[in-house]
Amino acid sequence: MVIADSSTLIHLSAIDRLHLLQDFHGTVTVPEAVWRESVLQGLGRPGVDGIERARRDGWLKVEAITERNLYLSLTQTLDEGEAEVITLAIERQAQLVLLDETEARWTAGVFGVPRTGVIGTLIRARVEGRLPSLRAELENLQRSGFWIEKRLFRKALAAVGEAPVLVQP
Repeated sequence: MVIADSSTLIHLSAIDRLHLLQDFHGTVTVPEAVWRESVLQGLGRPGVDGIERARRDGWLKVEAITERNLYLSLTQTLDEGEAEVITLAIERQAQLVLLDETEARWTAGVFGVPRTGVIGTLIRARVEGRLPSLRAELENLQRSGFWIEKRLFRKALAAVGEAPVLVQP
């Protein structure tokens, strides 16, 4: 089972790369809070149609959590969606969670939950030859509102053998 947070869905959909999740994982599950954040509260935002279509097509599933106490303890430091992602991952022994926020990724790691995010998904796609340029995808992400630290941008490019652009003074 692969469980996604709203950030991953929203940003991959906004750059027309949501299909990568289906290509890589077949079915992706989201908890109810993520569905609310991604679709119900995001009406009119770029990418929402793609997320709704993924659910209609049946490869994006919505499931409820059952471990309320774990969820409530996680909401002390995480938002509802991130807390539900980690709770559901622990309940179902997920093989992977898709998270982008630093605190949520750290928390998933504390519980031993394997994780990646938007950038990791794009790196995999580039390595597998599904994308001609990681740089172009990262720049599209930034234009869609996804913040990428410069050091991480360079590290991602290096991971796939794309040289960073040198800017002349």
